[in-house]
Amino acid sequence: MAKKKSHDGPGPSQRQLRVGELIRRTLSDVLIHGDVHDTELNAMSITVGEVRMSPDLKIATVFVLPLGGNKRPEAIQALARNKGELRRLITKQMNLKYAPDLRFLIDESFDKMDETRALLQQDKVRRDLSGGNDD
Repeated sequence: MAKKKSHDGPGPSQRQLRVGELIRRTLSDVLIHGDVHDTELNAMSITVGEVRMSPDLKIATVFVLPLGGNKRPEAIQALARNKGELRRLITKQMNLKYAPDLRFLIDESFDKMDETRALLQQDKVRRDLSGGNDD
């Protein structure tokens, strides 16, 4: 019989990843359907890119980005203002034992992808990638 291995590595456990993804999907659904009683938040289209859970699953760091990348501070303020209701809705829909504390941050991964894409389009980089040696 194989011994069950505990998670002791630097990255998140499978449980953290699974719960984070479930919260991401549930929160996305809540925001899409306008279940929160806040007209300003419901007027925004917010993408939930990732949710990272703490090891004890009591803190969920939610990475979000408003559509088009505009109104970032307003989106974070609206989400933070409605944190209690969002926690309640998520916990109710997912049937969680504990409602995790939600912390909202802007998802910078889209900006990083754009920067990487721009770098890859530069003539010098394209030449290096194609194997051309002009030195």
